[in-house]
Amino acid sequence: MPDTGVNDAFVAFERVQKSYDGETLVVKDLNLSLPKGEFLTMLGPSGSGKTTCLMMLAGFETATHGEIKLDGVSINNIPPHKRGIGMVFQNYALFPHMTVAENLSFPLEVRKIGKSEREQKVKRALDMVEMGAFGGRRPAQLSGGQQQRIALARALVFEPELVLMDEPLGALDKQLREKMQFEITSLAHQLGITTVYVTHDQTEALTMSDRVAVFNDGRIQQLAPPDELYEAPQNSFVAQFIGENNTLEGVVKEISGDRCTVQLDGGEMIDARPVNVSKVGDRTRVSIRPERVELDPQLGDESHTLKATVKEFIYMGDIFRTRLSVAGNDEFVIKTRNRPDQRRLRPGEEITIGWLPEDCRALDAD
Repeated sequence: MPDTGVNDAFVAFERVQKSYDGETLVVKDLNLSLPKGEFLTMLGPSGSGKTTCLMMLAGFETATHGEIKLDGVSINNIPPHKRGIGMVFQNYALFPHMTVAENLSFPLEVRKIGKSEREQKVKRALDMVEMGAFGGRRPAQLSGGQQQRIALARALVFEPELVLMDEPLGALDKQLREKMQFEITSLAHQLGITTVYVTHDQTEALTMSDRVAVFNDGRIQQLAPPDELYEAPQNSFVAQFIGENNTLEGVVKEISGDRCTVQLDGGEMIDARPVNVSKVGDRTRVSIRPERVELDPQLGDESHTLKATVKEFIYMGDIFRTRLSVAGNDEFVIKTRNRPDQRRLRPGEEITIGWLPEDCRALDAD
């Protein structure tokens, strides 16, 4: 998928490919550009190519074909330590025999920065991550969250313009992970740092990023801001990978402008937005988000209503999650807010559900 604005890009991948065995491409003809200051997340399942792209940008892997540019200059042949890029890994990669301050000072020593300036930069970096009082400790004396803060400070201490992060929060518990997500995003924007972040966690990608590149099978399936990815997926893979999603299988019977009519495999006819279908007779997978579906719908004349059978009704605190059998799909899910007037449904109960056609997208069948 090409990306516009390559000439103005701070980071650019131009027709980049990567193969480890000379035959199978793990990254296929990647074109991607980032402006200065953007927080971009590479999101995708294991083996999709996202980490390989990050490693090529860092210089730990070499592109088989194509060019990677930083601020307009090709870095294909520049070794990692001369690229001036900060790195944060899941395993922290702190030196256990060094104090926190010595860990932060090390990348400055490598760059031949004088002692007085080193001390100032170390202090500033530790204060940034609220770890100013921990300079004399060793990594083993810190909690996982504190070690991750130190790893982040070490990546920032020499004031790089680009920071790469590879699953940096994977080892943290849920509460600390969420706290660090906001801290990292806030710090990156505050300092104006360009950030490339790799994760397989969709929630992390949606909450932290300016844009998300969704990878699968060595290609970017969609590149967009988080809300656009969720609200307007361009194919079935993105719709299924980002957030929870319901699908109904069918055949396109009519296309007219921004509407198409689909006959579901159970015989029901519904209208949808034709996103990734081209002609009448195409098989399609219709996509609808759980929160867009209403119980006992009062959506007006435009809405669709279908009969459904309750399979499971789960109380989740702020919402109720109901699993239904709808038009041949026994895993159809709706989410309703926890309101005083919300009726409790019972397994086996027959109900009516509905949604607006513009909330329903006709995507590719595969």
